[in-house]
Amino acid sequence: MMCSVTFCTSMRKEGLQTPTSTVTSISSSVAFIIMLWTILEQMPLPLATTPGPHWRMRKSSSKSTLRSLTGCSEIDLKSETVSQDALRRTIFPLGELTKDFVKKIAAENSLHHVLQKRESMGICFIGKRNLEHFLLQYLQPRPGKFISIEDNTVLGTHKGWFLYTLGQRAKISGLREPWYVVEKDGTKGDVLVAPRVDHPALYRDLLRTNRVHWIAEEPPAALVRDKMMECHFRFRHQMALVPCVLTLNQDGTVWVTAVKAVRGLALGQFAVFYKGEECLGSGKILRLGPSAYTLQKGKNRTRVAPEASSDSPGLHPTS
Repeated sequence: MMCSVTFCTSMRKEGLQTPTSTVTSISSSVAFIIMLWTILEQMPLPLATTPGPHWRMRKSSSKSTLRSLTGCSEIDLKSETVSQDALRRTIFPLGELTKDFVKKIAAENSLHHVLQKRESMGICFIGKRNLEHFLLQYLQPRPGKFISIEDNTVLGTHKGWFLYTLGQRAKISGLREPWYVVEKDGTKGDVLVAPRVDHPALYRDLLRTNRVHWIAEEPPAALVRDKMMECHFRFRHQMALVPCVLTLNQDGTVWVTAVKAVRGLALGQFAVFYKGEECLGSGKILRLGPSAYTLQKGKNRTRVAPEASSDSPGLHPTS
């Protein structure tokens, strides 16, 4: 609970600039790193007794980490923000370890408290509570409107734009059909919604991060040399890797251009970068490019404008 209070207090101090989508990443990351460091500093390292190369543990002597061979490991989304000093002291498993096999190693080393601990899902640090009710215990309600992004129709009201994250379903009283959050206006308090789970307003292919934390303590040589680099990224646990192009800015921030528009990008999430099997680092998402819906509307206006304004001077085609 202390972690919960601290987080909500910081949200109030920052004027609610921290989006709801970062609740899990901030609190879980802090708890994960503290727990990891405490165990490594105070306990002898466990010795697995099963022979074979797949389970053997080693100290991390390299300046980078490898992503899980079976997909996204939660460690990927934590270790990309860890300093080199901490990584060099950290023990990582090698090979294609499954969760069941890790539990087997724990049992062989009498780590019964690990085996008895129930797995947590979602925002684990608040327990089995309604997230909206939990946040409103610490934050003052800021009533606003749900507005359709297609025709600006007011569809309903809510208790605070900070209770929603981009891409989630908005529960609008009186409406049976699903609507999804596509934009939030913190100044007016409005939440813009779209009528389909695959609505183009939910998709973007451009974002900018803050100064990237590179695990190797410096940007990749190819990125420094060419100012651009092809790689992959993800911003959510267990999502598929997305091909992209990084553009390095002078201040250490990067523009990320996805090869294909992705759904549900939100400010405050962390974009984690990969090159092959290597996890390179991450940056917090600070800016988003226009949605596919906004771009499509712009193209439509461009096509319609000459016809609608054909009587205006200067718009007639020249011969």
